[in-house]
Amino acid sequence: MNIVTYLLNLICSGVSAYLAAYLIRDPLTRPNALAEAELAESGSVPYFQALSARAAAEGDAWLAEKLASHAADEERHGKIFAHALKQHIGEKWEIPKRNIFYTLYLQEYSLASLQPHTIDWSVFMGSMYILELDASKEIARMANVLPESDRLSANLKKGLSSIAKDEVRHAAYLYEAMQRRMSQDTVDRIINEWRTRQIQAYLTIAMDIIQGVERQAMPQNGALYSWV
Repeated sequence: MNIVTYLLNLICSGVSAYLAAYLIRDPLTRPNALAEAELAESGSVPYFQALSARAAAEGDAWLAEKLASHAADEERHGKIFAHALKQHIGEKWEIPKRNIFYTLYLQEYSLASLQPHTIDWSVFMGSMYILELDASKEIARMANVLPESDRLSANLKKGLSSIAKDEVRHAAYLYEAMQRRMSQDTVDRIINEWRTRQIQAYLTIAMDIIQGVERQAMPQNGALYSWV
């Protein structure tokens, strides 16, 4: 990673973490943040399950086990967010708008090429590694800003801390998975490529906000809404 990319990553990740922490701390914005997180986590479960089955069929038992565990974690995370959301606003809530970030992050990849039975493993592992690594830091920061003075916030804080630890483990197995299949130079190149894609997506979103541009997001499902 060159110095420009490094600095841009610090700025973008810092802003993203700050916004995530702000949205989860403010009681007015917390429900929407919880709803978006629940949708992303629960929606990704079938995707990871399908990837696990594919890895098993291809003879990679190690990866199949890791992906199955990842799917189970995502299901548990979804339940944590859903429970917190239910405690805050009751049984019903509005489905959040589609997140344009993933459309930009996965730009130039067709919907067909991103399905679990067709996606290139290097694309999945590289893109997911970046998302999991950053999610672990963002969610930990979200947990840190929550007060322990009321029961709802205290319970959510514990849940987020648990999720952050899972994300660290996910990033670790994805990195190892790349090392098992590729040379270290290739791993480094892929990680740099997806880090650059992430930064470009953030910058595009920022410019769109400034210019008042609205983009069409990809369909909201486990493969394309969020892989985290």
